Amino acid sequence: MISTYSIAACDLDAREWGVAVQSKFLAVGAAVPTAEPEVGAVATQAWANLSYRADGLALLRKGYAAEEAIRTLVGADEGRDHRQVGVVDAYGRGATYTGSACLEWAGGTTGPGYAAQGNILVSGKTVEALAGAFEETGGRPLAERLLACLAAAQAAGGDRRGQQSAALLVVRKDGGYGGTSDVAVDLRVDDHPRPVEELERLFVIHDLLFGETPEEAWLVVDDELGAELRERLAALGYEDRDLADALAAWAGTENFEERVRGADRIDPVILEQLRAR
Repeated sequence: MISTYSIAACDLDAREWGVAVQSKFLAVGAAVPTAEPEVGAVATQAWANLSYRADGLALLRKGYAAEEAIRTLVGADEGRDHRQVGVVDAYGRGATYTGSACLEWAGGTTGPGYAAQGNILVSGKTVEALAGAFEETGGRPLAERLLACLAAAQAAGGDRRGQQSAALLVVRKDGGYGGTSDVAVDLRVDDHPRPVEELERLFVIHDLLFGETPEEAWLVVDDELGAELRERLAALGYEDRDLADALAAWAGTENFEERVRGADRIDPVILEQLRAR
Protein backbone atom coordinates (compact mmCIF):
# COMPACT_ATOMS: atom_id res chain seq x y z
CA MET A 1 0.00 0.00 0.00
CA ILE A 2 1.69 3.20 -1.18
CA SER A 3 0.34 5.69 1.36
CA THR A 4 1.41 8.83 -0.34
CA TYR A 5 0.98 12.45 -1.20
CA SER A 6 1.98 13.61 -4.65
CA ILE A 7 1.59 16.31 -7.24
CA ALA A 8 1.74 15.91 -11.01
CA ALA A 9 2.28 19.27 -12.68
CA CYS A 10 3.63 21.20 -15.63
CA ASP A 11 5.09 24.54 -16.66
CA LEU A 12 3.82 25.22 -20.15
CA ASP A 13 6.08 28.24 -20.65
CA ALA A 14 9.20 26.20 -19.89
CA ARG A 15 7.69 23.10 -21.58
CA GLU A 16 8.34 20.98 -18.50
CA TRP A 17 6.26 18.23 -16.87
CA GLY A 18 6.95 16.50 -13.59
CA VAL A 19 5.91 14.70 -10.42
CA ALA A 20 6.94 15.09 -6.79
CA VAL A 21 6.00 12.51 -4.17
CA GLN A 22 6.59 11.50 -0.53
CA SER A 23 5.49 8.33 1.23
CA LYS A 24 5.89 5.99 4.17
CA PHE A 25 6.98 3.42 1.62
CA LEU A 26 10.39 2.21 0.49
CA ALA A 27 11.71 3.81 -2.72
CA VAL A 28 8.49 5.54 -3.72
CA GLY A 29 10.23 7.08 -6.73
CA ALA A 30 10.49 3.62 -8.30
CA ALA A 31 6.71 3.19 -8.25
CA VAL A 32 4.69 6.39 -8.41
CA PRO A 33 5.98 8.95 -10.96
CA THR A 34 6.33 9.05 -14.70
CA ALA A 35 6.35 11.88 -17.24
CA GLU A 36 7.08 12.58 -20.88
CA PRO A 37 7.74 16.01 -22.40
CA GLU A 38 4.97 17.41 -24.59
CA VAL A 39 2.76 14.52 -23.40
CA GLY A 40 2.09 14.77 -19.68
CA ALA A 41 2.77 13.42 -16.19
CA VAL A 42 1.20 10.62 -14.14
CA ALA A 43 1.34 9.71 -10.44
CA THR A 44 -0.13 6.33 -9.48
CA GLN A 45 -0.49 5.38 -5.81
CA ALA A 46 -2.62 3.88 -2.98
CA TRP A 47 -2.85 0.18 -3.95
CA ALA A 48 -0.94 1.33 -6.97
CA ASN A 49 -1.49 -0.10 -10.41
CA LEU A 50 1.92 0.49 -11.93
CA SER A 51 0.60 -0.12 -15.44
CA TYR A 52 -1.14 3.24 -15.12
CA ARG A 53 2.22 4.88 -15.80
CA ALA A 54 2.89 3.49 -19.28
CA ASP A 55 -0.78 3.15 -20.17
CA GLY A 56 -1.55 6.65 -18.97
CA LEU A 57 1.22 8.20 -21.04
CA ALA A 58 0.11 6.15 -24.05
CA LEU A 59 -3.39 7.57 -23.77
CA LEU A 60 -2.07 11.11 -23.40
CA ARG A 61 0.17 10.56 -26.40
CA LYS A 62 -2.93 9.72 -28.42
CA GLY A 63 -4.45 13.06 -27.47
CA TYR A 64 -6.64 12.07 -24.55
CA ALA A 65 -7.32 14.83 -22.05
CA ALA A 66 -6.26 14.13 -18.46
CA GLU A 67 -9.83 13.41 -17.33
CA GLU A 68 -10.42 11.07 -20.27
CA ALA A 69 -7.18 9.24 -19.60
CA ILE A 70 -8.11 8.60 -15.98
CA ARG A 71 -11.62 7.53 -16.91
CA THR A 72 -10.18 5.01 -19.35
CA LEU A 73 -7.56 3.69 -16.91
CA VAL A 74 -9.90 3.11 -13.99
CA GLY A 75 -12.76 1.94 -16.19
CA ALA A 76 -10.70 -1.05 -17.31
CA ASP A 77 -9.37 -1.83 -13.81
CA GLU A 78 -11.31 -4.17 -11.52
CA GLY A 79 -9.24 -2.87 -8.60
CA ARG A 80 -10.27 0.73 -9.28
CA ASP A 81 -11.75 1.22 -5.81
CA HIS A 82 -8.27 0.82 -4.31
CA ARG A 83 -6.47 3.09 -6.77
CA GLN A 84 -5.45 6.71 -6.68
CA VAL A 85 -4.00 8.54 -9.65
CA GLY A 86 -3.22 12.09 -10.74
CA VAL A 87 -2.63 13.18 -14.34
CA VAL A 88 -1.62 16.39 -16.11
CA ASP A 89 -1.81 16.41 -19.88
CA ALA A 90 0.05 18.24 -22.63
CA TYR A 91 -2.18 21.31 -22.27
CA GLY A 92 -1.86 21.59 -18.50
CA ARG A 93 -5.26 20.11 -17.72
CA GLY A 94 -5.20 18.26 -14.42
CA ALA A 95 -7.37 15.37 -13.23
CA THR A 96 -7.31 13.20 -10.13
CA TYR A 97 -9.12 10.06 -9.00
CA THR A 98 -9.46 8.46 -5.56
CA GLY A 99 -11.10 5.06 -5.28
CA SER A 100 -13.80 4.54 -2.67
CA ALA A 101 -11.71 1.94 -0.79
CA CYS A 102 -8.63 4.12 -0.34
CA LEU A 103 -7.76 4.58 3.32
CA GLU A 104 -8.61 7.85 5.02
CA TRP A 105 -7.79 10.55 4.71
CA ALA A 106 -7.79 10.22 0.95
CA GLY A 107 -8.64 12.66 -1.83
CA GLY A 108 -7.32 15.09 -4.38
CA THR A 109 -7.75 18.42 -6.05
CA THR A 110 -6.79 20.03 -9.36
CA GLY A 111 -6.05 23.43 -10.79
CA PRO A 112 -4.34 24.98 -13.81
CA GLY A 113 -1.26 22.91 -14.47
CA TYR A 114 -1.53 20.43 -11.61
CA ALA A 115 -3.23 17.47 -9.95
CA ALA A 116 -2.59 16.95 -6.21
CA GLN A 117 -3.63 13.86 -4.24
CA GLY A 118 -2.90 11.75 -1.20
CA ASN A 119 -4.07 8.82 0.86
CA ILE A 120 -3.58 7.70 4.48
CA LEU A 121 -3.00 11.35 5.32
CA VAL A 122 -3.35 13.17 8.62
CA SER A 123 -6.06 15.29 6.98
CA GLY A 124 -7.12 16.99 3.78
CA LYS A 125 -4.88 19.92 4.70
CA THR A 126 -1.95 18.03 3.21
CA VAL A 127 -3.51 18.09 -0.26
CA GLU A 128 -4.62 21.70 0.25
CA ALA A 129 -0.99 22.57 1.04
CA LEU A 130 0.24 20.83 -2.12
CA ALA A 131 -2.15 22.85 -4.26
CA GLY A 132 -1.58 26.09 -2.39
CA ALA A 133 2.18 25.91 -2.65
CA PHE A 134 2.02 25.23 -6.38
CA GLU A 135 -0.30 28.17 -6.97
CA GLU A 136 1.79 30.50 -4.81
CA THR A 137 5.13 29.73 -6.48
CA GLY A 138 4.28 30.66 -10.05
CA GLY A 139 7.26 32.04 -11.95
CA ARG A 140 9.81 29.77 -10.30
CA PRO A 141 11.32 26.72 -12.04
CA LEU A 142 9.06 23.69 -11.95
CA ALA A 143 11.48 21.58 -9.91
CA GLU A 144 11.65 24.24 -7.21
CA ARG A 145 7.88 24.57 -7.15
CA LEU A 146 7.42 20.84 -6.74
CA LEU A 147 9.90 20.72 -3.86
CA ALA A 148 8.05 23.61 -2.22
CA CYS A 149 4.84 21.60 -2.57
CA LEU A 150 6.32 18.61 -0.75
CA ALA A 151 7.67 20.76 2.07
CA ALA A 152 4.33 22.53 2.51
CA ALA A 153 2.43 19.25 2.49
CA GLN A 154 4.70 17.72 5.10
CA ALA A 155 4.35 20.81 7.30
CA ALA A 156 0.57 20.46 7.02
CA GLY A 157 0.64 16.92 8.39
CA GLY A 158 1.67 14.64 5.55
CA ASP A 159 1.32 10.87 5.61
CA ARG A 160 -0.21 9.84 8.94
CA ARG A 161 2.13 6.83 9.14
CA GLY A 162 5.21 9.05 8.91
CA GLN A 163 7.98 9.58 6.37
CA GLN A 164 10.34 7.27 4.51
CA SER A 165 11.02 8.16 0.89
CA ALA A 166 10.56 10.95 -1.64
CA ALA A 167 11.24 11.62 -5.30
CA LEU A 168 11.34 14.43 -7.84
CA LEU A 169 11.02 13.90 -11.59
CA VAL A 170 11.03 16.71 -14.19
CA VAL A 171 11.23 16.20 -17.95
CA ARG A 172 11.84 18.60 -20.84
CA LYS A 173 12.59 17.82 -24.48
CA ASP A 174 16.38 17.34 -24.74
CA GLY A 175 16.64 18.78 -21.22
CA GLY A 176 18.78 15.99 -19.77
CA TYR A 177 22.52 15.54 -19.45
CA GLY A 178 24.32 16.69 -22.57
CA GLY A 179 21.02 17.16 -24.36
CA THR A 180 20.91 13.40 -24.93
CA SER A 181 17.78 12.65 -22.87
CA ASP A 182 14.56 14.32 -21.81
CA VAL A 183 15.06 13.79 -18.06
CA ALA A 184 16.01 17.15 -16.59
CA VAL A 185 15.76 16.07 -12.92
CA ASP A 186 15.41 12.56 -11.50
CA LEU A 187 16.25 12.50 -7.79
CA ARG A 188 15.20 9.86 -5.29
CA VAL A 189 15.53 9.38 -1.55
CA ASP A 190 14.69 5.73 -0.95
CA ASP A 191 14.88 5.44 2.84
CA HIS A 192 15.46 8.39 5.16
CA PRO A 193 13.94 9.78 8.38
CA ARG A 194 13.39 13.18 6.70
CA PRO A 195 13.19 12.39 2.98
CA VAL A 196 11.82 15.75 1.84
CA GLU A 197 14.68 17.62 3.46
CA GLU A 198 17.16 15.16 1.98
CA LEU A 199 15.59 15.58 -1.45
CA GLU A 200 16.00 19.34 -1.14
CA ARG A 201 19.68 18.86 -0.25
CA LEU A 202 20.22 16.66 -3.29
CA PHE A 203 18.51 19.17 -5.54
CA VAL A 204 20.90 21.92 -4.41
CA ILE A 205 23.80 19.73 -5.56
CA HIS A 206 21.99 18.86 -8.79
CA ASP A 207 21.37 22.52 -9.55
CA LEU A 208 25.00 23.41 -8.85
CA LEU A 209 26.22 20.79 -11.30
CA PHE A 210 23.55 20.92 -13.98
CA GLY A 211 21.68 24.18 -13.53
CA GLU A 212 21.64 26.79 -16.27
CA THR A 213 22.77 30.38 -15.79
CA PRO A 214 21.16 32.79 -18.29
CA GLU A 215 23.48 33.67 -21.15
CA GLU A 216 23.38 37.38 -20.30
CA ALA A 217 24.81 36.65 -16.86
CA TRP A 218 27.94 34.91 -18.18
CA LEU A 219 31.15 36.93 -17.81
CA VAL A 220 33.52 37.88 -20.61
CA VAL A 221 36.99 36.48 -19.93
CA ASP A 222 39.24 39.48 -20.50
CA ASP A 223 43.01 39.49 -19.99
CA GLU A 224 42.77 40.11 -16.26
CA LEU A 225 40.17 37.41 -15.62
CA GLY A 226 41.99 35.02 -17.94
CA ALA A 227 45.20 35.46 -15.94
CA GLU A 228 43.30 34.77 -12.71
CA LEU A 229 41.75 31.63 -14.15
CA ARG A 230 45.13 30.32 -15.34
CA GLU A 231 46.64 30.96 -11.92
CA ARG A 232 43.82 29.24 -10.06
CA LEU A 233 43.75 26.29 -12.43
CA ALA A 234 47.53 25.89 -12.21
CA ALA A 235 47.30 25.84 -8.43
CA LEU A 236 44.87 22.94 -8.78
CA GLY A 237 47.24 21.06 -11.08
CA TYR A 238 45.80 22.09 -14.45
CA GLU A 239 48.68 23.85 -16.21
CA ASP A 240 50.85 23.55 -19.32
CA ARG A 241 47.84 23.73 -21.60
CA ASP A 242 45.73 26.53 -23.03
CA LEU A 243 43.02 28.02 -20.86
CA ALA A 244 40.10 26.32 -22.58
CA ASP A 245 41.74 22.91 -22.22
CA ALA A 246 42.68 23.50 -18.59
CA LEU A 247 39.20 24.73 -17.72
CA ALA A 248 37.56 21.79 -19.49
CA ALA A 249 39.85 19.29 -17.75
CA TRP A 250 39.10 20.75 -14.32
CA ALA A 251 35.36 20.94 -15.06
CA GLY A 252 35.30 17.32 -16.20
CA THR A 253 37.03 16.17 -13.04
CA GLU A 254 34.62 18.12 -10.82
CA ASN A 255 31.48 17.19 -12.85
CA PHE A 256 30.94 20.79 -13.99
CA GLU A 257 31.22 20.01 -17.71
CA GLU A 258 27.61 21.08 -18.32
CA ARG A 259 28.53 24.61 -17.18
CA VAL A 260 31.65 25.13 -19.31
CA ARG A 261 31.73 26.14 -22.99
CA GLY A 262 35.22 27.21 -24.01
CA ALA A 263 37.11 30.03 -22.32
CA ASP A 264 35.86 33.21 -24.00
CA ARG A 265 33.08 33.52 -21.41
CA ILE A 266 32.53 31.90 -18.05
CA ASP A 267 29.50 30.96 -15.99
CA PRO A 268 29.70 32.97 -12.74
CA VAL A 269 28.82 29.80 -10.84
CA ILE A 270 32.00 28.20 -12.16
CA LEU A 271 34.05 31.26 -11.32
CA GLU A 272 32.71 31.17 -7.77
CA GLN A 273 33.60 27.49 -7.47
CA LEU A 274 37.14 28.09 -8.70
CA ARG A 275 37.65 30.96 -6.30
CA ALA A 276 36.29 28.89 -3.42
CA ARG A 277 38.95 26.26 -4.08
